[in-house]
Amino acid sequence: MIARLCILSYNFNIFVILNVYSKLTMFCTTNSLPMDLLLKQGSLKQEVESFCYQIVSESSDQKVGVLQSEDEQLQPSVSKKSEGELSRVKFMSNSNKITFSKKPKRRKYDESYLSFGFTYFGNRDAPHAQCVLCKKILSNSSLAPSKLRRHLETKHAAYKDKDISFFKQHLDSPENNKPPTPKIVNTDNESATEASYNVSYHIALSGEAHTIGELLIKPCAKDVVMRMFDEQYSKKIDAVQLSNSTVARRIKDLAADIEEELVCRLKICDGFSLQLDESADVSGLAVLLVFVRYRFNKSIEEDLLLCESLQSNATGEEIFNCINSFMQKHEIEWEKCVDVCSDASRAVDGKIAEAVTFIKYVAPESTSSHCLLYRHALAVKIMPTSLKNVLDQAVQIINYIKARPHQSRLLKILCEEMGAQHTALLLNTEVRWLSRGKVLVRLFELRRELLVFMDSAFRLSDCLTNSSWLLRLAYLADIFTKLNEVNLSMQGKNVTVFTVFDKMSSLLRKLEFWSSSVEEENFDCFPTLSDFLTEINSTVDKDICSAIMQHLRGLHSTLLKYFPVTNDNNAWVRNPFTVTVKPASLVARDYESLIDLTSDSQVKQNFSELSLNDFWSSLIQEYPSIAKRAVRVLLPFATMHLCETGFSYYAATKTKYRKRLDAAPHMRIRLSNITPNIKRICDKKTQKHCSH
Repeated sequence: MIARLCILSYNFNIFVILNVYSKLTMFCTTNSLPMDLLLKQGSLKQEVESFCYQIVSESSDQKVGVLQSEDEQLQPSVSKKSEGELSRVKFMSNSNKITFSKKPKRRKYDESYLSFGFTYFGNRDAPHAQCVLCKKILSNSSLAPSKLRRHLETKHAAYKDKDISFFKQHLDSPENNKPPTPKIVNTDNESATEASYNVSYHIALSGEAHTIGELLIKPCAKDVVMRMFDEQYSKKIDAVQLSNSTVARRIKDLAADIEEELVCRLKICDGFSLQLDESADVSGLAVLLVFVRYRFNKSIEEDLLLCESLQSNATGEEIFNCINSFMQKHEIEWEKCVDVCSDASRAVDGKIAEAVTFIKYVAPESTSSHCLLYRHALAVKIMPTSLKNVLDQAVQIINYIKARPHQSRLLKILCEEMGAQHTALLLNTEVRWLSRGKVLVRLFELRRELLVFMDSAFRLSDCLTNSSWLLRLAYLADIFTKLNEVNLSMQGKNVTVFTVFDKMSSLLRKLEFWSSSVEEENFDCFPTLSDFLTEINSTVDKDICSAIMQHLRGLHSTLLKYFPVTNDNNAWVRNPFTVTVKPASLVARDYESLIDLTSDSQVKQNFSELSLNDFWSSLIQEYPSIAKRAVRVLLPFATMHLCETGFSYYAATKTKYRKRLDAAPHMRIRLSNITPNIKRICDKKTQKHCSH
């Protein structure tokens, strides 16, 4: 039992130990309390504390001690002799010990500590040590010259020989005088989860395989962090989960968040228009793409509404049912639909046309429009027989080379030896967005190399030496280049009907000018043909001139057929400041609002600075009646450019190596202008784990 009682002092006095032990034993006997029970229970806390304190106070030589149980190791501690410094006696029932302790020693800050690069932080009476270089805060116990010097020499060895004036100047700098701003730091799991979502978002945008995160991005990130920082930070990259299945889940969550945001926008908008098309993917599934245009805030937005695969029959009814189920699921009103754009004209019967008919039945106020790019592509197909034969023969020459890889390699070697500008021909296709003009221009520029390369046994080799054939080819290269430029100018986002008809009006005027120039035997408007005439020092035959004029006039009449000139009752939308008479499409109240709008000088300035869509969208609050009518005119799609672009992205994402991929979430991310709210997605998760 004596071993349990240890009086800690500079000098152990055995008589004092025996005295305290005997009195403590008498105390336990008087209270009928075994000594062992005293070590385990705290019911007599006050009596034991008072008795022990009295024993310690009566002895002038005794020190503060600890009454320990048998399983605890003897630990010495030092205290002063005076009774006034015996601050408290603690009885800890849960730890089976009575502890006689003193107030913890509080170190004071000294101005000389600045020579080690440290100032104080917090309470002046019990401060912490703060390094003026790295801003690291040390505990009060570190306010010792040796500890401060060790921090300076180990962490900032380059400044260990600096005098106190250097640290004082650094302390008085404006950056150090700024009050510290509170910073909320996420936990490692939360940060790793957000990082995983960000990386998955970029993987979906790029259309790469999900495994690229684990196989490429993560190792590269670790290497960069290790080289730029250190290995400790590099190890934290391991917490970011980028496995195949994790990235797939992340992409679905991101797509769901974008869809939720889009649905909310469609529910509060005044109206929207649709653009739809269907095609087959690499696995044989019929894929339906539907885009929507709507007004949000002060602009008109375009987003992917739906990307679904039709499991059974790809009929017009199935297409409509797919779109209708999405609308009903998200409670989007069909009455808001103002127009449906497709590649099916009113005179053509087909599944798309049938689907448009069903949509117009549930949305009675909706109209339908035929893609203007399709109209343009159909119009330029008509040409005289002599020019059509030259075009067909040119395609045969190109295919003779491109269809044989060995021939293509030999042609490349020959072109390099002859110093040609190009080393390969371009493959011709009937797909309208591939430029036929570039194909013909490339063939014409490589005519000399092809003449050397072509075997005389090939029946079309003589065409390359026929000047009349080359003149027709040069003209076709020029005219299709111009037509492709017009087609390209009508593609893009936020293209309105006004933009397309302006391009067509310009093309019609150019056709009249080109026709009159050819009639006068002036071919300056066709650069390839003009340069070839200068090269061979010849003129154009009357038969060729007649064929060219016939083609240009035929293009003019065909374009007028597909793009008829009509009375535009919506001209006030294009430029409201030129309207002087009430348009027939406006009622009196709307025309009065239009007069107020055109009389506002600030609105007139905004008209010259903003696009047509943004201009009318920004006036919804100030002039709601007339602005909503204008936005309704601007909402319909003019072309099928978004669907064509969407199918190109779809084909690049779902390749023959990824036939089982569900590409709908990827398309939602790639083809939408809405950025997902990753913070909101992470906050919805109840378990903050990097893999969830």
